[in-house]
Amino acid sequence: MFGSFEFGLPEHPRQARRPGLRMWLLGVPTTLAWAVTGWSGALGLLDGFRLMSLNRVDAWGADAGPAVSLVLLFSVAITIASSLGFAMLWSGGMSLRGMGVGFRASSLAASLGIALGSGVAIPSWTPPESVGKRLPFGDGAAEPWTDVDWIVYYEPYLVPAVAGVTALVMIMVLGRAFVSKAEADDRAQALAQTGVQVMGQVVGVEFTNVWVMGNPRFTVQVRFPTETGERTVVATMITAPLQAPARGSTVKVTYDPRDPDVVQVDPDPADRAAGGNLGAFLPPLF
Repeated sequence: MFGSFEFGLPEHPRQARRPGLRMWLLGVPTTLAWAVTGWSGALGLLDGFRLMSLNRVDAWGADAGPAVSLVLLFSVAITIASSLGFAMLWSGGMSLRGMGVGFRASSLAASLGIALGSGVAIPSWTPPESVGKRLPFGDGAAEPWTDVDWIVYYEPYLVPAVAGVTALVMIMVLGRAFVSKAEADDRAQALAQTGVQVMGQVVGVEFTNVWVMGNPRFTVQVRFPTETGERTVVATMITAPLQAPARGSTVKVTYDPRDPDVVQVDPDPADRAAGGNLGAFLPPLF
């Protein structure tokens, strides 16, 4: 009988809670860094482009001193914010589900920070010299604004509004991801406490051409004994390259005796055949 399931690198139940705590702790400075990025980017970059678009071509002239300083601040802030965002991604754990939660949390911190920073910057945007029409060139006549010009004019409000809506969407998505991860962690913890552990054998393996945090992802077919006879399952495994499964290698299988199709597969560190399938996912050297 065949069953399908998916698992990432194994995590201890207690350790699974620590990444969540680290993620929340990293979320505060990450959001603040993105807030500084949004504030400095709005006033140092977008404000100047907005003025030039609305027919003030000297926006980067004699009055561009503060803008240059804000551009430098923006460069530093976005570097720090991006680094903290990657740290949040890693803090979710090495499992696929944990990585998904980390990515959503990092996206939420970015959108929320940009919404806050650009929102604070609204009163500081430079007003255009003329509203509703472009300043004439030489002896030419003034031209009325187009729809695009009006959109650019309301840019100080549109930037935080779009970022805020994105943050609200990410809150709902992240909440759903947290619930799904918590349910999966509960099932894994229950399986670890009540499951039966046996040794299984890999009878088929295929590289999926996907890498997760530097580790290859395989689809394996595993045969293992149960109280009612042998069973075979198809699993998705993410292992270190030196523990890559190969046909004939052994793995640790933990299954629910009440439902043998509910299983968890872990690499067997003592298996000598593991790591003998490097050619399945490494490119040829010659």
